[in-house]
Amino acid sequence: MRIVLARLGALLSLCVLAACASTPTYNPTTFSAEIDQAKITANPIKTVVIPHVNLGAPSRNYLEKEAPRIDGMIAGYLKENGYKVIPQREFQQRWSTGVRAFGNPIDPTTGKVNMRTFAQIMESIRDDMQKEFKLDAFVFTDLMELEVAFNIGMKHLARWDGVSRKPALQGPGDGVSVGFDWNQLAAVASLQIAIFDTQLQRVYFGRGGLDATEAIDTRSSSGRFTRRRNMLENETHLNEGIQLAFHPLIEMKAWPGNP
Repeated sequence: MRIVLARLGALLSLCVLAACASTPTYNPTTFSAEIDQAKITANPIKTVVIPHVNLGAPSRNYLEKEAPRIDGMIAGYLKENGYKVIPQREFQQRWSTGVRAFGNPIDPTTGKVNMRTFAQIMESIRDDMQKEFKLDAFVFTDLMELEVAFNIGMKHLARWDGVSRKPALQGPGDGVSVGFDWNQLAAVASLQIAIFDTQLQRVYFGRGGLDATEAIDTRSSSGRFTRRRNMLENETHLNEGIQLAFHPLIEMKAWPGNP
């Protein structure tokens, strides 16, 4: 009987540990997505395309370089969850045609977007892609840069848009000076998702944190952050941000937004 009870106790302990391991840690910075469930229910989204352009102003150049790779990961995530994703080149070709017809809506000098021209191009793309592919929605994937401080706890964590990240080091050294100012702000990146139906009405808006775009410069005696040479390389971090940005449209099992 004692052996049986001991085994039962061990099994219960394992179950408790497993439950704890699967329970996400609450993160108060988790973004609360906006979803128009009524429109999505009335017109289910099955076939989508990921535009290569931002919904708003263009991302910074060093983030824009990473956009195609991250869009590829997003396409894979959508496919895994039952969506048909039209190749991005189909949108790119039609966007170029639209720019020739209506002009470029993005001012290359200021980065400002002429929304009237943008809408004209989007309408022409929508009409063509609906006819050829039975398109249901556009999934815009903007890479945004924010500023936060790595000043939480002994591990010096930064939290934003649902994620917690440790600071990275860059340079010949392997440590940080005692007087380092942990309250100074550093640049970090987030993924913003905006989904528009074929009426060009927004039906979903979400955001998830990705990773820091700056690291601590170990060459600096005063201690400062500098832009990372290797940007957004951690696929685990990227996948977490993608899942956060799509929740609850695609449910994230370990969503950290529940207190």
